[in-house]
Amino acid sequence: MIPVPGFEGRRVAVFGLGRSGITAARALEAGGALPVLWDDGVSGRMQAEAEGFSLEDLTVADWSSFDALVISPGAPLTHPKPHWTVDKAHEAGVPVIGDIELFARALDALPSDERPRVVAITGTNGKSTTTALIASVLKRAGLKVHMGGNIGIGVLALPKPTPKAVYVIEVSSYQLDLTTSFKPDVAILTNVSPDHLDRHGGMEGYVKAKTRLFQAMSDQSLALIGVDEDWGQGVADLLNLRGLRVETVKTSNAPIQGHGLLAWPGHLSVTDVEIDLSTARSLPGRHNAQNAAMAYATARELGLSHQQALDGILNFPGLAHRMEAVARLGSVRFINDSKGTNADAAYQALASYPTSYWIAGGVAKEGGIEPLRPLFGHVAKAYLIGQAAEDFAATLSDVPHVIAGTMERAVVMAAADAAAAGGEQVVLLSPACASFDQFPDFEVRGEAFRAAVLGLGAKPEAAT
Repeated sequence: MIPVPGFEGRRVAVFGLGRSGITAARALEAGGALPVLWDDGVSGRMQAEAEGFSLEDLTVADWSSFDALVISPGAPLTHPKPHWTVDKAHEAGVPVIGDIELFARALDALPSDERPRVVAITGTNGKSTTTALIASVLKRAGLKVHMGGNIGIGVLALPKPTPKAVYVIEVSSYQLDLTTSFKPDVAILTNVSPDHLDRHGGMEGYVKAKTRLFQAMSDQSLALIGVDEDWGQGVADLLNLRGLRVETVKTSNAPIQGHGLLAWPGHLSVTDVEIDLSTARSLPGRHNAQNAAMAYATARELGLSHQQALDGILNFPGLAHRMEAVARLGSVRFINDSKGTNADAAYQALASYPTSYWIAGGVAKEGGIEPLRPLFGHVAKAYLIGQAAEDFAATLSDVPHVIAGTMERAVVMAAADAAAAGGEQVVLLSPACASFDQFPDFEVRGEAFRAAVLGLGAKPEAAT
């Protein structure tokens, strides 16, 4: 755990007692603060009480007695409307912050020679894979690495800072909305496409939240920006005007403006260095070439040699539910991309294969799968599940498809059709949807896919 100083002897309200909230309370208490906890749910309050924390109904509390409100990133800050705790905090002039801001303040309190290095990653898609890839590359090179944040362990639950450690932190737009002083040594924006627009009041608000990753950075730090989309290029232009060190990543063979990296399937070009990624088994597709470019640039910035960076990238084992090679049955491979919860993510997955037997559906995002129309030619047949099945069927129109309904039935049907086609085939789960109609989250959905695949007698990829 990382103790958070700066609130010694002072009352700090903590609302939302999930993973980040209860961890923030522990870190504040370890730093000498007097955290006062509340949650709308009984189970969260019971856990806090069992740990000996002070509970107080924040609906009737004296807010003038608090020095800060630490709120769960799941509670809205501005849109569709502020959470009631945010309104009360603003009325009392109490700053509203989150766990990433507490982490930043803990590091700022350290002497400069004791401060670890920090790599922070955000973006609409690819941030989890990029986070895990960077952590894996650095660990393989012998660095002491702590990975967490929006992936795995909550940031304040990571080990205490030591001078030579590197923290590799995934941060969401919700978390960034609650930060003011976070200044990573390397800050990465993988890409930007429409997502969570209801929480940010539209695309401009969403991009503004992502850009907060760079707000406190100095010109000694490095910003890595994906510029395939105009929004990303706009962020890069803004940071260049501030005089920051900016490297851009473009996933095409087209010229790139200024200092940057080019990435495309199977290759990565870094100034005069050409890297062959064709043997990077866990990084198929253009989007993963972008992730590899981000990881390479980060590794070199932190002092790794070209060969160390390359070895780490080529030997990355991959991340569950993100273009994960699950199993093989004869000549049919099964790919689990359950993390593909929107059309942009599914676009990257579909583009990774010349043809695939595609399992899609769930709770659709705005626009459904219409943005995927240019890739319908890559779909041998679609197997539609969940709430969006009928709408997706209408969009697919003449593209071969069937409403399978359930994951298990979709896997059985897709596997049979792929095997009947002969030759090397791919069954791809990339739902382009949230999971909440049939599964608690994308991880459970991915495990349901894995179970159905193994139930057919398929052998895990590691065993083939």
